Amino acid sequence: MTPHCSVLCYVSGLCWLAALPALSPRSSMSENAMGSTMVEERFHYGARAAAYSAEFSAQRDRRRVRAGGEWGGGMPVQWLQRSMWALGLEVHTQRFARTLPFPDESRERYAVRGTNVYGILRAPRAARTEALVLSAPCSAPPHNAHAVGLLLALAAYCREQIYWAKDLIFLVNEHDLLGMEAWLEGYHDGNRSGTQWWGSMGRAGAIQAAVAVELSGAVLTSVDVAPEGLNGQLPNMDLLGLFHACCHKGGLLCTIQGKLQRPEAGSVHGLQTLLLMGLQQAAGRAGGDHALFLRYRIEAVTVRGINSFRQHKHDLNAMGRLLEGMLRKLNNLLERLHQSYFFYLLPSLTRFVSIGLYMPPFGLLLCVLIIRAVDLWLQLQHSDAAPTQRMGGGDGAPRGAEDPPVGLLSLLPPVLVSHGAGLALYSLPVVGHRITPDPPVGLLSLLPPVLVSHGAGLALYSLPVVGHRVAALLAPQDPPVGLLSLLPPVLVSHGAGLALYSLPVVGHRVAALHFPVAEAEAVVLSMMAIYVAGMALPHSAHRWVWGGYGVLWGC
Repeated sequence: MTPHCSVLCYVSGLCWLAALPALSPRSSMSENAMGSTMVEERFHYGARAAAYSAEFSAQRDRRRVRAGGEWGGGMPVQWLQRSMWALGLEVHTQRFARTLPFPDESRERYAVRGTNVYGILRAPRAARTEALVLSAPCSAPPHNAHAVGLLLALAAYCREQIYWAKDLIFLVNEHDLLGMEAWLEGYHDGNRSGTQWWGSMGRAGAIQAAVAVELSGAVLTSVDVAPEGLNGQLPNMDLLGLFHACCHKGGLLCTIQGKLQRPEAGSVHGLQTLLLMGLQQAAGRAGGDHALFLRYRIEAVTVRGINSFRQHKHDLNAMGRLLEGMLRKLNNLLERLHQSYFFYLLPSLTRFVSIGLYMPPFGLLLCVLIIRAVDLWLQLQHSDAAPTQRMGGGDGAPRGAEDPPVGLLSLLPPVLVSHGAGLALYSLPVVGHRITPDPPVGLLSLLPPVLVSHGAGLALYSLPVVGHRVAALLAPQDPPVGLLSLLPPVLVSHGAGLALYSLPVVGHRVAALHFPVAEAEAVVLSMMAIYVAGMALPHSAHRWVWGGYGVLWGC
């Protein structure tokens, strides 16, 4: 009966997941302040944005020549300051430095230095207690130069308007996420990452929302939105509805996960988009610079202008009107976005799957493990006679072998040992990281932790049997059963925890030259190996312990 129930739950969960796009309702705008589309966007500074981007690229190339031809000269800070001052903004700069535990992806270096430049447009018609952020990351050439030009052109356009009720912050951050993290920590006067920063931080009101802009060129065919933050965190769904409404109004093709919108609800295309979004959240990686805003309870998205081989071409004016429309709608907010969903999956920008709809199929898939565990427990309850037959069963059987501890209580030692091993493998690297000055680096350095964690699992799997065999040779009348038998697995698990940190440190000088890996990926890979070992060990250890008893007594 158990295999049939397991198969039924598994198939039902998969069918439910496949039917999610067809079951998804249409999305709507929950915030009434952003629902009106009667406002006409009039941004027409596309040529000015192109001129700004060309001048920005020229200034940056000039700094690269002075720096020896490498991307180490940074962005043209003085030129950005002069440009923002000329537009009438309140200009501030922030210099920052960060020592990385791993080398960055572009160059294998540990120390990163940079400068953030931002200008504040004060609200002329309000108390200046709230603010909106429009940011453009200063990436390595030739990327995102047009986004910086468009940001400056938008600042010039917004400076001429009088309807702003919130302060507008135009931010150009260096080194992508590192610069954004330094700016957010400086703005909120905190330091949770160890980043050092200098300079007088100019502040506006409390940030209500943020939009990060990335452009691949002066011509775009579609606009993609990236909502995923760190560890799968998502912004309020009304922000995505606002993006879709502004794109639809301006005639722009909008995509999510690189997929265009299709009218049919239950299509395979919608399932692909939904699964891609789920995988992106499961990876835990940031979808853009907006991800760090979500950690401060600030709703934010990254908007990317894509230039592909599609027929419909748009210039910077269309992108500027899209951003203008989003800023004007956010300018009408009377409170933070809170009415719509924060946990959802999107088969398209017009439909959504809430957490109450996509969690039941995952529960059905997890029921397979619960049913299997209950079945094993019931088998242990009805196998009282089997251990006696395996251990001799006659009058000559040793005392204590007739009634071994069977049942739920007998699973307690393996569960405690496996979870203790997981705790040791989790905590000891952190403790060793504080003691040892050189952290592990590189993808190659992950090989020892994976081998060690699997070796620890193998040791916890086999040591009870080996220990009882040795104990039978030394004292066959009194095998060491109980707390003393847990000593070898505990020692092995703690030794594995020490090796999990020390072995990568030993070889990190060689590993740093090849395959740099992000810190989050290293932690995820190590924890996956630990979790798999901890999930499999309790049942395996219990099976082999009692199998070892049978070997001891000559069965």
